Amino acid sequence: MKNIVVLTGAGISAESGLKTFRDSDGLWEGYNIEDVATPEAWQRNPKLVQQFYNERRKSVLEAEPNEGHTALARLQRNYNVQIITQNIDDLHERAGSKNVLHLHGIITRAQSDVDPDLTYPINGWELVTSDVCEYGKPLRPHVVWFGEAVPNMQRAVSCCARADIFAVIGTSLQVYPAAGLTQYVRTEALKYIVDVRIPYTGNIPFRKIEQPATIGVSLMIEELLAGL
Repeated sequence: MKNIVVLTGAGISAESGLKTFRDSDGLWEGYNIEDVATPEAWQRNPKLVQQFYNERRKSVLEAEPNEGHTALARLQRNYNVQIITQNIDDLHERAGSKNVLHLHGIITRAQSDVDPDLTYPINGWELVTSDVCEYGKPLRPHVVWFGEAVPNMQRAVSCCARADIFAVIGTSLQVYPAAGLTQYVRTEALKYIVDVRIPYTGNIPFRKIEQPATIGVSLMIEELLAGL
C-alpha cells in the first residue's frame, strides 16, 4: 500500500468556519498577534492569552469537519495516510483520520508552563489561570507560539521523505518552517496542491487543483483511484 502524506493549512479549516491564522491586516480575530501568540505575551498578560485561546477553543468545539476532512479520512481505505497539519484544531481527528501530526500543537490540550512535553486534555472549552500542572505551575494552551521552536518538525521531515504521494491542501506554502517540507519529498513522488488560489510553487511539478478543499480533495482522490 502506497504512502500518502498530506500537508494541510488554514484553508481547509476555514471552510468549517474557523480562522486559524492572521488575516491580511495582521490581526487574528481582532487581536494583534504579538499580544496573544508569543511567549512574551504570555509572560506579560496571561489572562488575555487564556481568554483569546478559550474563545478559539470554543469556536473549534462548535465547528464540524467538512467534506475536505472526511474525504481525507476515506482515503485511508486505499493508502497509508499521514496528515501533517499546521492547524491547531482537531477536525481531522473528528473526521476519522488516524495519523495526524500537529506541527503547531492542538488547542484542545494544555501544557505545563515549565515542561512542554507535559500535556493534558482540556475538559470543555475553558482553561483558567488557576489550572496548574503536576508541578503546581500554570497550564498554557498546547500551541506553538511565534518565536518558539516547532518540536514535531523532524518527525514531519521523516514522513515527507517516505511519501509516494504528497499533497498540499489549503495552504499557501508561505509559512515556514512548514513550507520547507516540500524540499524533503522525493523527486519521483507524485505531488498535488489543492487550494482556492494556488501560489507560485517554484520548480516543483505539482498537479494543481484550483478548488476549495471541500471540492478539490474529492477530485484529487478520484484521480488517484483512477490510477493517474
